[in-house]
Amino acid sequence: MKKELFEELVASVREGASILRGRTKPSRTFEVDLPDVKRIRNRYRISQKEFASLLGISVKTLQNWEQGRRIPKGPAQILLRVAAKHPDAVWDVVHSEQRI
Repeated sequence: MKKELFEELVASVREGASILRGRTKPSRTFEVDLPDVKRIRNRYRISQKEFASLLGISVKTLQNWEQGRRIPKGPAQILLRVAAKHPDAVWDVVHSEQRI
């Protein structure tokens, strides 16, 4: 590795460490809006058991999300966003799978 690139990497690692210790403010931050799982389920007007079944997850997982003990990540977040914005599409997919 070239000396110049190595020095740049070391400086970056030091900057990261300083940010983690609270000595330096990060140059940018990111905020992710987490889905309000309970609100989404309430819009469907179904029980936790029914909503968990609809999403293909366990009731415990759903309860953990609703009570803030766990945060849905990755594909689960996308599925919840679809469920929130396009409930008819979710119902359509679930009902068509039940007929197969």
